[in-house]
Amino acid sequence: MSLKERDRLKVLHEVEKGQLKQREAAEQLQMGERGFRKLLQRFRAKKDSAVVHGLRGQASKRRLNRKTAARAVAAVKRDYGDFGPTLAAEYLARDRKIELSRETLRKLLIDDGHWKPNKRQVKAIHVWRPRRSCRGELVQWDTSVHAWLEDRGAEKMYLIALIDDATSTLFARFVAADSTEHHMRVLWAYLERYGRPQAVYTDKASLFQPALAPGWKQEQPGPKTETQMGRAFREMGIEWIAAHSPQAKGRVERCFGTLQDRLVKGLRRAAAANLEEANRYLEESFLPEWNERFTVKAANETDAHRPVGETLNLESILSRTEMRQVTSDYTISWDGWRWQIPTSAVKVGLRGSKVRVEARLDGTLRVRIAETTVELTRCGGKEPKPVELRAPAYQPKRHIPPPGSSRWMDHFTVRRHDAPAGPPPIPPGFGRPPGSLRRAESK
Repeated sequence: MSLKERDRLKVLHEVEKGQLKQREAAEQLQMGERGFRKLLQRFRAKKDSAVVHGLRGQASKRRLNRKTAARAVAAVKRDYGDFGPTLAAEYLARDRKIELSRETLRKLLIDDGHWKPNKRQVKAIHVWRPRRSCRGELVQWDTSVHAWLEDRGAEKMYLIALIDDATSTLFARFVAADSTEHHMRVLWAYLERYGRPQAVYTDKASLFQPALAPGWKQEQPGPKTETQMGRAFREMGIEWIAAHSPQAKGRVERCFGTLQDRLVKGLRRAAAANLEEANRYLEESFLPEWNERFTVKAANETDAHRPVGETLNLESILSRTEMRQVTSDYTISWDGWRWQIPTSAVKVGLRGSKVRVEARLDGTLRVRIAETTVELTRCGGKEPKPVELRAPAYQPKRHIPPPGSSRWMDHFTVRRHDAPAGPPPIPPGFGRPPGSLRRAESK
């Protein structure tokens, strides 16, 4: 019996002995008088067992069917061997029509020995930061390299993810390299769908922050204090915030932990084997399901994204941009080639001036002159060959005597205390005499 049942039994015995009235007993047990009288009747009929619930020891009518539990465990072992209980429960409901809660499935897998519960580890304490209030106010940005296709594809893929801080809305793309070009393409796609966010939160990778020498002025934006991504953020009016630790941008870091589990298994079930198929599954299936299930409602329903508008030229901003000097024949140098400015764009004072050159994502090279941009054409000539480092024609061979045959002390003499002063005689064949001695010998 439980402690509560023992207390009830004590009060019932006192009522039977006449030590308590029924009204007083009901107050002690915090019951109504009618309910206590029913309990007293059961006690007089069944004695002490009256305080024990009648269903104790019986199987619940809502218990899980053993056959269903066995089917679920067998399906997880056969098809979802490396799935966690939460993800396995979702796929069982979707593919096998077996409706089980994640906790029920977790207990079944633990009892079967297929799943081991994780032991909680003490983590470092970080100050909690509340979410931003509006959508588009802050976007956390990061890249994850992982075996996304497992052993189905040989190409290495990176996942660039942008997650909204207020709502956890996810936008991601698979790319072939973690380069400025691919980051600009992903940013372009995000801008076309949602607009310009107020700020982006990234790490201190070389894509976003250059490595400067100690003492350099970092507060003045310019070619040496910002990268191509930093320049693009500045020209679009997007604030760039650098995270000092991975825990600072914990929302996108935890998102990658989930993606490396759910997305990998989803790509496996979809049989994606290359970059195009992976992006197709990501855009058509995974991201809509994620944004429908894992997003939260923002504290303020106002969307802080700003429209791109007609004043911002994304083709010009999202490009590799550098300053070049125009030569006397109205050409500029770029990547080892000479590029010709069209005659129609030549103006007074252009020769010798510095112009902005843009290597755009579509493969064209353009130059901005005043308020217009014109496309450049490459001058004729053969492509310069890369410089090869050749070995010198003559390489003196070094003689290495065999072991035990070295006699390098043969030409050295030990001076005695009674030896005459002066330099020791030079053995024949050992070095060359000084210049004065050579001239004397020649005479």
